[in-house]
Amino acid sequence: MDKGIWIYFAFVSIVASVFTLIDKVAAITKKPRVSEAGLFAVALVGGGAAEYITMLLIRHKTRHKRFMFGLPIIIFVHAVLLFLYFNKWEVTL
Repeated sequence: MDKGIWIYFAFVSIVASVFTLIDKVAAITKKPRVSEAGLFAVALVGGGAAEYITMLLIRHKTRHKRFMFGLPIIIFVHAVLLFLYFNKWEVTL
């Protein structure tokens, strides 16, 4: 099962990077863009880290506070959930 999680995150990360690159090219060429909701949706299902790194590398949406603060929050939540999963910790409220 653990291997499946890493394969899933690798796949979603590739998709997130590709979506970000497509949106960057579309912005330059004045073509239809990937919606911000679509970019956030890919981040929420596990592509946040790859999307954030891609955005920084290609300087895309780096002036949008929504992305520069929102994506690190999503990444942090995913990191905590992965930590809890792999350490078999239980959350008690």
